[in-house]
Amino acid sequence: MRHLSFKTQSANEKIVNREWHIVDATNQTLGRMSSKIAAVLRGKNKAYFTPHFDCGDYVIVINSSKVILTGSKMDDKEYQTYSMYPGGQKIEMAKDMQNRRPNLMIERAVKGMLPKNRLGRAMYKKLFVYEGAEHPHKAQNPKTLTPKGI
Repeated sequence: MRHLSFKTQSANEKIVNREWHIVDATNQTLGRMSSKIAAVLRGKNKAYFTPHFDCGDYVIVINSSKVILTGSKMDDKEYQTYSMYPGGQKIEMAKDMQNRRPNLMIERAVKGMLPKNRLGRAMYKKLFVYEGAEHPHKAQNPKTLTPKGI
């Protein structure tokens, strides 16, 4: 009997092929969509995924103002910021955040699902969120990611 040996290949700059993906956030649940986007940014959808290397793809999110929250989260969910000064804590409800800065809801959700180190910060830079249907990345020929295909 012959012993077959396969070498596990670790990702590096030579084998990583970065692609561009586009996600339409219209009528998508914020958390479910964000977790799928975070997986693509990390590169978990690739066969050569390596945890200590950034092998993820670029993701463009359009129509961020049309994302939905389930249940009563639109009225109950709070976004907090703190400036480190006395009295510098600000609380904003999700419905107000969606009206004022809808991109921030998706950005914060995805950023919270990425690693909390320099690798996670590099992955986060590959996320582009736009309020409307227009985006300046047409030259990259992004592929469409559907909710089930993410």
